[in-house]
Amino acid sequence: MRLKQAEIRCYDSEADRARVEEFERRCEVGPTERVNLFTDTMGDPICRIRNSPMHKMLVAELDNQLVGVIQGSIKWVTVHDKALPRQHEANLARVGYILGLRVAPLHRQQGIASRMVCCLEDWFIANDVDYSYMATEKDNEASARLFMEKFGYLKFRTPAILVNPVRYRPCHVSSNVEITKLKVEEAEFLYRKCMASTDFFPHDIDKVLGNKLSLGTWVAYPRGEFCNIRSNGQALPNSWAMISVWNSGEVFKLRLGKAPLSCLLYAKSWRLMDRFLPCFKLLPSMPDFFNPFGFYFMYGVYHEGPLSGKLVRNLCHFVHNMASTTIKNCRCKVVVTEVGGCDSILRHNIPHWKLLSCSEDLWCIKAMKKNEADITSLHELTKTPHINKALFVDPREV
Repeated sequence: MRLKQAEIRCYDSEADRARVEEFERRCEVGPTERVNLFTDTMGDPICRIRNSPMHKMLVAELDNQLVGVIQGSIKWVTVHDKALPRQHEANLARVGYILGLRVAPLHRQQGIASRMVCCLEDWFIANDVDYSYMATEKDNEASARLFMEKFGYLKFRTPAILVNPVRYRPCHVSSNVEITKLKVEEAEFLYRKCMASTDFFPHDIDKVLGNKLSLGTWVAYPRGEFCNIRSNGQALPNSWAMISVWNSGEVFKLRLGKAPLSCLLYAKSWRLMDRFLPCFKLLPSMPDFFNPFGFYFMYGVYHEGPLSGKLVRNLCHFVHNMASTTIKNCRCKVVVTEVGGCDSILRHNIPHWKLLSCSEDLWCIKAMKKNEADITSLHELTKTPHINKALFVDPREV
């Protein structure tokens, strides 16, 4: 007897909002062997794609029951080693991002996920997308198998997700380091000058920096050195670093669902010590992750010069101290960033807690057009030397 197939259709905010919210609450995200996180989209199921230039959400429905969801977005980005004659700018490609794929446990292994991916890829093709890509945890074998074996996606990057708990006490920022906030136009100028050739650098970086969720961009340099940035020129020190901050907590919240016993014991014991034994100020305390919390996402992390590692660390301390002012009202309890696999300076100098971090996130990519230029470029992008290159992670897609 043939099983009844689920209907794949566009998300309807009026009819589906409450059902999607409940569906998402039951779905776990995060490394399965370490921690499980639950998401709270605060009444807006498409919050993670709403700020993208183009976005779409699909739902799967069977017998009036929601059994699956998937989201996608489209934008223009830099894709290094891509140069199509028809493009008005070299190395510019239109890419589609697949995220938020969920299928109810009782309805898995029925082809629902595959059908939703196919529908989203059809939307990409209809909008002239060059490449489709997705990201998942390295140990999510089901997701990797679906995209790589069934849909022909190739391994593209393995960036590290670094998560740093926000503590009540401020971190030390060196008095020998000057930290200055940039205007949006100054930040745009620097990013286009220094990072425009970085893979997946968004062509609409001005829209990202000017978004209300972007709290600002800061540069750090040795105190006493001259630093002047203008839209028509610049004067930068030998060593400097730059970072931007996105308030993801205004988009959705996270909550720790379950965790290893070691994590539970660590959290509870250190919160007690932090409260009753403040003399242990050199030891890291940890906030309560078992109630909904927000987070800051650091993006566009850039550095130059022999002292840049120290400057990056001081910028991270500065951002931590910004976040610590919100911790009492549960607004921001972690600071997160994602860095390319090759940048040992960033991995070493960005503070993070290994138990919450992910050393290798898996990004996969697929050419949506079957012309020879795209296929050749795809093979170049997925070669081993390129997998370790720098990567710009768009905060709108976190």
